[in-house]
Amino acid sequence: MKTKNVLMLITIFTCILCVNSIFGQGDVIYEDYKIVANDGAMGDEFGHSIAIDNDIIAVGVPSDDDNGINSGAAYLYDASTGAQIVKLLPTDGAAGAEFGFSIAISNGIVVVGARVDDENGVAAGAAYLFDATDGTQLAKLTPNDPEPGDEFGNSIAIDNGIVAVGAWRADEYGVGSGAAYLFDASTGNQLDKLLPDTGNNYQTFGVSIAMDNGLVAIGARTYFVLGQGYTFAKAYLFDVSTGNQINVFQPDIPNYNGDQGGNFADCLDIENGLLAVGAPYRSVVWDFSGAAYIFDVSTGDQLHFITPSDLWDQDRFGTSISIDNGVVAIGAKWDDDNGFDSGSAYIFDAITGVEVSKLLASDGAEFDLFGTSVAINGDVTVVGAKGYTGDHSGSAYVYSGITVGISDNELDGISLYPNPGSGKVTIGNLDKISDINEIRISNSLGQLVEVINNTSFDGSTKLLLDISKYEHGLYFLNIRISDRSIVKKLLIE
Repeated sequence: MKTKNVLMLITIFTCILCVNSIFGQGDVIYEDYKIVANDGAMGDEFGHSIAIDNDIIAVGVPSDDDNGINSGAAYLYDASTGAQIVKLLPTDGAAGAEFGFSIAISNGIVVVGARVDDENGVAAGAAYLFDATDGTQLAKLTPNDPEPGDEFGNSIAIDNGIVAVGAWRADEYGVGSGAAYLFDASTGNQLDKLLPDTGNNYQTFGVSIAMDNGLVAIGARTYFVLGQGYTFAKAYLFDVSTGNQINVFQPDIPNYNGDQGGNFADCLDIENGLLAVGAPYRSVVWDFSGAAYIFDVSTGDQLHFITPSDLWDQDRFGTSISIDNGVVAIGAKWDDDNGFDSGSAYIFDAITGVEVSKLLASDGAEFDLFGTSVAINGDVTVVGAKGYTGDHSGSAYVYSGITVGISDNELDGISLYPNPGSGKVTIGNLDKISDINEIRISNSLGQLVEVINNTSFDGSTKLLLDISKYEHGLYFLNIRISDRSIVKKLLIE
């Protein structure tokens, strides 16, 4: 159980007020409707995992007891009406399998992970394919080289008829180094086994997984082992057709404040050339307040370091993440807006890094853990609250009509990298916006620390900014143009 920091509260609270006055906060939005299982029960953890595609919402319930204690289940819902379509159960369901721990859906196929399935040994794991129209089980997936304890199925993705499955505790490079597998969804046959070029004990490669347009992104989060220290978190990119590793992504400075990246890559998603990565244990101003990152898939560049405008102690912002059409949804399951650990979620413009809105449950209460999971498809966002009412029966909330306005997209030319940074950072693509008057840099207390006039970048496409003279912390770059301002957050480490 977390405890809230109260030391220096007045100073920090003043800081946060100033931050909000400079950057602003997105509108608070409440759900269109809530969904729960028709046969839900205490402890089910409905909403532990969430997916949405083509107007069908898939919800994982790993602690459902229909086939024994914690055997698990999944449900499908009509996203337009909220009506329950079908309950999914595996034909060989068994106690402790945690079917529903992970879930994905694409083009009428639902994939459900059962990470503790015992068919191939204790906690070897499995995944199942279902027809989304009628709930028929199509196949059970297991790797060609199963081992007890691998927890195959802890993460799941599907795209263009290919299924990707993580096995974060496989021992290929040592204890708990992890692995991932690719399968043909139409036949159930294994196509490939994916491993990073190098690995080590407790790397947890496969803790998260996502696919888009022939690419698969795989997370390997920070993991601490007594006597061995930390393994540093990374996100890996592979070519689905060849199985080749083509890139590796890390935070610019992973060891910020000693949090070793803050469980960077605990969750991730990829879409249309952008990689979104959560780091829920990243300490920014507050302990474990959390953060997220946006990367350019083609170049590997970090585009944005994202924190909410109302970040707070141990919110775990970055617990869950989903991206679609340039909009990213991010969960903060320990946010306290509706009570202790009630949770929240946020919508950001993935192109600009600008906060658009904050999502809350209209009936939110302490221990709901709203934001445990998020999924976004088109203008529909779904948020899981596996601790609903505190008894862990769980629920999910559906929001629609959330889009990024054209006016925001017009500002997407300005880039700031590396961010977080130290020494020097680059303000790029200044030629995308005309009539820049000045850039005003303020610290988190609202104090103006520097003004850069237009003669410094007149006609230039980028500006190299020396930040070595600044103290470590959160800063705001207010780029003033003729009729409005663009605010960029910069974390100096």
